[in-house]
Parts: sequence; structure tokens; C-alpha cells
Amino acid sequence: MYKHLLIATDGSELADKGVTHGLTLAKGLGAAVTFVTVSEPFPIFALGGAMAGYAAGDELVAYKEEAGRYAKEVLAKRKASANAVGVSAEVVHVEDKRPAEAILELSQALGCDLIVMASHGRRGLGKLLLGSQTAEVLSYTEIPVLVVR
Repeated sequence: MYKHLLIATDGSELADKGVTHGLTLAKGLGAAVTFVTVSEPFPIFALGGAMAGYAAGDELVAYKEEAGRYAKEVLAKRKASANAVGVSAEVVHVEDKRPAEAILELSQALGCDLIVMASHGRRGLGKLLLGSQTAEVLSYTEIPVLVVR
């Protein structure tokens, strides 16, 4: 049925439920998994004033370094979880994209036949909305999506 699952994670507790569910499904089906985490673009408009362009350079470097460190940590844990249950898994960190856009593009590029994701993310105001990134993936994907609450 499903041969390659794309499991989206932001490292949150809710996303971990999606990871667990996706790994259980992948193990049962003998499917491969690709974990993806996405670092959103630097919020350039958060810096105001005449010197914003100068300050943004240092802030941008710090933001990218922290995002890369965090993504590496999140993906290493998920890869270890997959190895522990005997599921073949790859990891991908997508930088400077909105999560829904990255998930949709990657699922197509890798030929995934199922996307697994949590119903809500942990990012910014989006966590207050009813899963805005999840809703966008559901609206635009051409493959099935398993949404875990």
C-alpha cells in the first residue's frame, strides 16, 4: 500500500505523536521513511528602525546557526527512533521555507505516497490557529495525508 512515508516534525510533543504513529505504520507496512523538519525564513520585519539592516546580519547568522543546530538534534532523535524499531529512515532539513511549502515540494521530489504530520505546529501564531500549515498541506497535496491529533 504505502512504500515511502514523509513524516514532518518540528520537535514538539504533538509532532512526536505523529512520529510514533508514522513509524508504527511504516514498520507494519515495511515502508521507508523520510523525516523532515523545516526552518522558516528569518523574520526580517521583526527588526525595525534605521539600523535594522545592519543588525539583521548578525541576527540572521545566529538564527541560521540555531535553526541548524535544532534541526540536527530533532532529526537525530527521529532517526534513532526509526533505527530502534527497524525502519529504514532518511532525514532532511529544509531551510528558509514555510513548512507547508517545504513538505509539499519534498513529498513530490521524493515520490512519497503518504505524508504524516501533527494537527498543529509549535511555531508562532500558527499554533493558535487550527493547524494552518497542516490545513495548507491538506488543501494542496495530491497524495494522502495522515493527520495525528
